Amino acid sequence: MIRYSRSEMETENIGKELAKLLNAGSIVAFTGDLGAGKTAFVRGLAAGLRIESRVTSPTFTIVNEYEGGRLPLFHFDMYRLADEDELFDIGWEDYLNRGGVCAVEWSENIQGAIDGCIYVDIRRGSKENERVITIEGVSE
Repeated sequence: MIRYSRSEMETENIGKELAKLLNAGSIVAFTGDLGAGKTAFVRGLAAGLRIESRVTSPTFTIVNEYEGGRLPLFHFDMYRLADEDELFDIGWEDYLNRGGVCAVEWSENIQGAIDGCIYVDIRRGSKENERVITIEGVSE
């Protein structure tokens, strides 16, 4: 499915709608340029999971954990990982087994380790502030 967003708030709302379709163990794999809106989308996922914590980019921490909602949310930034082998160092399998949702920015860096996930690609559109959001692997 393809969605169009004209603002950060609309991007968050699309994430909030997707959250309603997620279950324990869901992996949402993001691709898109720097500043495209991946973290804004994850803020929407958190809101849709009824998580009240402030969601920030995990660029320097690799993973941020958010609990207190319908499901825990584990927000990863794989930008600094060289390959899938480095996943073992951050406890990836432990996160998968904790029954939450894993939201993975820069998922292309670990493509071989995320089979069966939901793909979200966010690209800049032709108009200012427009985003084209392509979601695959989930049915409405």
